[in-house]
Amino acid sequence: MRRGIARVVERSWREGGVLPALLSPLSWLYRGVIATRTTLYDRGILASHPLGLPTMSIGNLTVGGTGKTPISAWVAQEVLRRGLRPAILLRGYGDDEPAVHRQLTPAAVVIPDADRIRGAAAARQAGAQVLILDDGFQHRRAARDLDLVLVAAEQGLPTRLLPAGPLREPHRAMARASVIIVTRKSASLAQATEVAAAWSRFARGAPVVLVSLVLDAVCPVATGSVGPLPLSALSGQRVLAVAGIGDPRAFGRQIEGAGAQVALAAFPDHAPFREAEIESLSARAREVDRVVCTLKDAVKLGDRWPRNAPQLWYLSQRVVIERGGEVLQALLDRTVMPRDG
Repeated sequence: MRRGIARVVERSWREGGVLPALLSPLSWLYRGVIATRTTLYDRGILASHPLGLPTMSIGNLTVGGTGKTPISAWVAQEVLRRGLRPAILLRGYGDDEPAVHRQLTPAAVVIPDADRIRGAAAARQAGAQVLILDDGFQHRRAARDLDLVLVAAEQGLPTRLLPAGPLREPHRAMARASVIIVTRKSASLAQATEVAAAWSRFARGAPVVLVSLVLDAVCPVATGSVGPLPLSALSGQRVLAVAGIGDPRAFGRQIEGAGAQVALAAFPDHAPFREAEIESLSARAREVDRVVCTLKDAVKLGDRWPRNAPQLWYLSQRVVIERGGEVLQALLDRTVMPRDG
């Protein structure tokens, strides 16, 4: 029932109607709580605790769909490229994200723990040299050296706070950002540029980076003799797209962009997939040419996908820095590399 309510609320954020207005009193209450908490941190009444290593936060101001997981993995891989071992610290909500990070960046330490202070201690003990807070922008108890704040071009500039809208904090919280990263999946570069300009008004001169999250290959979930296929393999096919992520519609539009005819099976972010849902999906898979999901869903569905059902595939993703790459690399260098003296 809770999942059904969440779907209705999230749909109202996109489509409007009376529900956002009805939820506005709860948003006002939420705004008051957030304002009080922000003031306590800004005045030092609530303390931020250093984590003992260079620390970067990858977070956002909205609920889901901005690409925190692929960007966190990209940053971890950049740390490795600099000869240092990263740790990715997660809230520990759901089993999918730790599994995804371990697959994307096997050399990283992955610590799921809602207490980032405790998670940082475990990371240091495991030999980490740099800490990456996945979804850490609102976790101000953990001090950080760099705040990378993500916004999705597809979301534009939302105006309502939770639960009437997707905003976790008011726009002015962007003033805490070290850098704004605008991600896009199905939006155009021009749209991303407009969104960047809109959000920049609330930042204190933070540089802007534009990133495209590009579908890369069609990969089999089950191991075997079948290997990855190029994205062009989807062209002209009838595809059942399964997505339990922050913005399933953007995933569907990406597949349509590859030339496929898409039927979207959308689920809430971190959906656990009930047995009945898996049975329904496997039955629908027989009516199309291919069934694909995200890596985030593949780590949950893989072992549970019926053996007699059609092959389940997932789409790998690639991070492409379109603008601001030199600035971002310089910020990473300044944060993680040893300083003289």
